[in-house]
Amino acid sequence: MSDLTFAGPALLILALTIGFLLIVVVVMVVRAASGRKRASKGDRGDSAMLSMALQEAVAKLKAQERQMAARAEASERLAGQIVAGLTSGMVVVDRTGEVRTMNPAARRILGLDAEAGTGPVADILRSVPALAEVIGEALQTSAPIVRRTVTLEGGGKPSHLGVTVSHITAADGAMQAVVCLFTDLTAVVELEERLRLKEALARLGELTAGLAHEFRNGLATIHGYGRLLDPAALPEPARTYVNGIRAETTALGEVVTNFLRFAKPEQFVMAPVDLRAIVLRAIHDLPGAAAVTTFEGTFGTVNGDDVLLRQAFSNLLRNSLEACAGGHTAPAIVVSGDVKGGDVYVTVDDNGPGLSPAAVSRLFQPFATTKAAGTGLGLAIVQKVIVSHNGVVVAASSPAGGARFQVRLPIRPVS
Repeated sequence: MSDLTFAGPALLILALTIGFLLIVVVVMVVRAASGRKRASKGDRGDSAMLSMALQEAVAKLKAQERQMAARAEASERLAGQIVAGLTSGMVVVDRTGEVRTMNPAARRILGLDAEAGTGPVADILRSVPALAEVIGEALQTSAPIVRRTVTLEGGGKPSHLGVTVSHITAADGAMQAVVCLFTDLTAVVELEERLRLKEALARLGELTAGLAHEFRNGLATIHGYGRLLDPAALPEPARTYVNGIRAETTALGEVVTNFLRFAKPEQFVMAPVDLRAIVLRAIHDLPGAAAVTTFEGTFGTVNGDDVLLRQAFSNLLRNSLEACAGGHTAPAIVVSGDVKGGDVYVTVDDNGPGLSPAAVSRLFQPFATTKAAGTGLGLAIVQKVIVSHNGVVVAASSPAGGARFQVRLPIRPVS
């Protein structure tokens, strides 16, 4: 009985202990299961956060890429606008001699077609070989070419370019291409030539005017004494001598008068004048000119001296008539006018014997003449008058085979 009494509490305690242990095990299992669920949820949260961060970074990179592409496109567009807007010509040639870029100003200055693009520089610039030679020289050397003047022949008159060629190099210093920039200096060169000519004419006038005046005084005295002699009262041989003295002194007096007119400073009376009326009057005032001259074209109004301009065109017409007479050719003269931009061009063509290259080079020099009886002052006076009016006169062979003289004068600006 006592044993049963003692065993009962022992069994109870054992049962309670086992129950407690079972409860602990269950609690631990539940806690473990809850921990695994929380860990799984945490892992899923971390993955979501990482994915969102990656998406945000990719979006930022794409935005930056779009911004960089837009800036690159804007820079390229701006560079293209700058190149296209340059008033100077630009040609980029790579190290193999291929033209890579040519702006519109270059095509305009060089007279190239709008379709002229890339290709070998010798082919693209075949109409302007002097410029192609300068670019070829730059490709062969490492030194830049700075402010070189290049003269281009063709188009009826030479044109002048101011050329600068620089190199484009890589990071290692190797030459990749050359950039040729050039500007049309034709107007500047012509202005410099006119200024030099005006200075030379002024110095010549100062040096020779006094001497020519003394010659004229002496000739006037000789001619006056010759006029006092009566040929009828002289023997036949002496009569011939007196007539010869009179004729020669008269001719020499005209030469000296023309030279003084050429050498001395002219007193200009500048006013707006109708160039058509001036040329027409020169044609009709010169004996024999109106019947053999064809007058055509467009003329304009210029600022000038009516008398001096009429004298200049009269000398040109007289020169053509005398050239045809010397060549034993029935004269046919064409006077044409053309207005281009701010200038008027007056061209005088004849069917005479024409001009040799040697004659053209010295045609406007005083006393230079191809005529047996010429004084060589008529064309020199023409040049002086035209240059004094800020114009240019040039001579060349006419397409008809004779001579061509072209006068260019600035049009009077409209106020």
